[in-house]
Amino acid sequence: MSQRESLRTEGFGVPDTVDPHHFVVRVPSGNSGDIEIIEHFGITADSPDDDVLLRCRLTRKAWNGIKDEAKRVLNERLREKNLKTSRWSAGDNKLERLLGREFCLLAWAVETARPDDYPAACAAWASLKPEERWWLFRMCDHATGTAADTDIGWRKAVRVALTETPGPLAPTKRRKTSKPKADADLFALLESKD
Repeated sequence: MSQRESLRTEGFGVPDTVDPHHFVVRVPSGNSGDIEIIEHFGITADSPDDDVLLRCRLTRKAWNGIKDEAKRVLNERLREKNLKTSRWSAGDNKLERLLGREFCLLAWAVETARPDDYPAACAAWASLKPEERWWLFRMCDHATGTAADTDIGWRKAVRVALTETPGPLAPTKRRKTSKPKADADLFALLESKD
């Protein structure tokens, strides 16, 4: 039996288990309304009052500027682990915890950026190793990790770093990476089965 057959997931790699730690990208139906990125701590939450955190709100324009490249990169990561791929749809779109951190980093980079900067942000984000994306997420999360913390501190630094990269950028393939030394999560679990 292959990993794809033995490991059941939903959305973008979320384990089909009881209340896993994951992210949700909430896309309103229709062509208006902000997109919300919410972290669900699941069973790992310290208390029921602390089980969700609104990480980011994106305008529809920003969402439309990044959603296709984000889907491509996230699905590429899932294919590497022989997991089923996913797509964005109206409603709640689940992302595995580490993939959610990576996507949130891209959302933070474009939340206050100009529309002309979305392609550069996507290309710069796609060229980072997953470990680099996780590290940048943690730096932002430390002091500026909620939807209210736009364009200050590390969040501002991420926007500048990903949107103001010099030179023409085109979407690139992600560099091959060494095996991640991640927390005990779905991707670390899969690494141990390789």
